[in-house]
Amino acid sequence: MSNAPESTVSAPPRAEAAHDLRLQGLTKEYATFTAVKALDLVVPQGQFFALLGPSGCGKTTTLRMVAGLETPTSGSIHLGDSDITYEKPYKRPVNTVFQNYALFPHLDIAKNVAFGLERRGVKNTKQQVAEMLELVELTSQAHKKPAQMSGGQQQRVALARALINQPEVLLLDEPLGALDLKLRRGMQLELKRIQTEVGLTFVHVTHDQEEAMTMADTIAVMNGGVIEQMGAPTELYENPRTTFVANFLGQSNLIAGDIEGRDGDQVKVRVQGAVASVPADRAHAESGQGWLGIRPEKVLIAETGHPIDAPGDVITGGFVTDVSFVGVSTQYQVRMPWGQELMVFEQNTGARGMLPVGTKVDVSWRPEFAFLLDASQDAMAGIEGD
Repeated sequence: MSNAPESTVSAPPRAEAAHDLRLQGLTKEYATFTAVKALDLVVPQGQFFALLGPSGCGKTTTLRMVAGLETPTSGSIHLGDSDITYEKPYKRPVNTVFQNYALFPHLDIAKNVAFGLERRGVKNTKQQVAEMLELVELTSQAHKKPAQMSGGQQQRVALARALINQPEVLLLDEPLGALDLKLRRGMQLELKRIQTEVGLTFVHVTHDQEEAMTMADTIAVMNGGVIEQMGAPTELYENPRTTFVANFLGQSNLIAGDIEGRDGDQVKVRVQGAVASVPADRAHAESGQGWLGIRPEKVLIAETGHPIDAPGDVITGGFVTDVSFVGVSTQYQVRMPWGQELMVFEQNTGARGMLPVGTKVDVSWRPEFAFLLDASQDAMAGIEGD
């Protein structure tokens, strides 16, 4: 994949010169591989921006180049009107929060937060430290040592220590990766609250799709050193443009079909003897063969011979091969007549009981929820562990 025009987001015109972060042709080559390939990217000032992708996709290398911890092979990094491509890390108006917190164990929390200011020779730090501790809701913990605090509290201390230096951009490198699931979810909301309150540009690197979608205004999905697609979380999830994005950001059913062409504002696809419709603005192929995509929670299921609630495009002749109860939903695997297994996630509203393994079923989905991708793309791309 190359960086397509839609992968570059530009900030809307503003009355005063904005301090957007701009990467132009940014490339990082090593002896045996290229980690980042001619990356063009604009992060508007004040956004919560996420670089999302699997290990080795280039997201952390990109962050390290912005921080000054890696030197680009080519390309440039601008912050507003300033070219910071080769600026020393300590001279950049940028701070980084790492996964391991990097707190000083012998200093109390207040001293940890004040460290950056005191290192620059600032004498009266008490008021600024108090304001930062209030922001991260740790005022009562000021005199504790890091070892006396939970992982979530330590992460907030690291955040306060970075923010007190008033950077123009805060870089977050997998900042919640060391936390357990419950703490991580709580900190996702906390980070978003803090970013909204301080109004700084946050650039967040993560491999966790839920984390990116919960916090970010804009997500750039990276793969193999390039951006596959970039946009708002809902746009990427509902209308993926590549199989990698469809599979990496959530889960997708991708069904092979023959594209019959456009009919008004719909594209018709013949799928295993049935004709399905896809809105033209969600069809990223218009001829030949394609992958018709539908998210599992958008698929409706009913026992054969029973009506499907709000039916759309219907395919008959399936049977349930696996049932998993996960609390808020029941997840089915349905083997279709051509041998493919489709995923169906049904919310547990109590309207009916679970369909047992072996039940003959029909499946359906509303055409407006489908998307269409070019069949030349690998249907397995982006599936974790693949």
